[in-house]
Amino acid sequence: MSSDVGQGFIDRSRAFLTSEYIPRVRGCLRELPEGDLWWRPNAQSNSVGNLVLHLSGNVRQWIVSGVGGEPDERERHAEFEAEGGRNRAELLTLLERTVTEADRVLSRLEPVRLLERRVIQGTRTTVLGAIYHVVEHFGMHTGQIVYITKLRTGTDLAFYEVEDGLAHPRW
Repeated sequence: MSSDVGQGFIDRSRAFLTSEYIPRVRGCLRELPEGDLWWRPNAQSNSVGNLVLHLSGNVRQWIVSGVGGEPDERERHAEFEAEGGRNRAELLTLLERTVTEADRVLSRLEPVRLLERRVIQGTRTTVLGAIYHVVEHFGMHTGQIVYITKLRTGTDLAFYEVEDGLAHPRW
């Protein structure tokens, strides 16, 4: 893999996490009433609070630990079992700090390391595979957070403003 392609992959991954997904989750957490943070449509589904805990755990395990070498102390089951205990500010702070840590790891990552092998959460992967997993996983759950927020508030979150036929992010 050329170093330009590898660096492009790292840079775009960082941008998805820090400049696209975090602003959307932040917007949802600001819009969603505090009482709806832990609402679940049924026992098999997750609340926004659970999803934020889960995203934080996933990013920490796969990038901060799996790529960056920090200890893996994740308790995945606790992310889904929680039924409260943290408010909007605490959830947002946790997620933002975790993504900031991951961004630091990615900012120091040399493209030549993307094909190094890792075992993360019992899964054999490469550094590239770990990053790709986190980005797609974060995007999927961000969509769920957006959907729950719209469902509970009836609000158009207006993430984009269209001008001259082009969509511009509003964050």
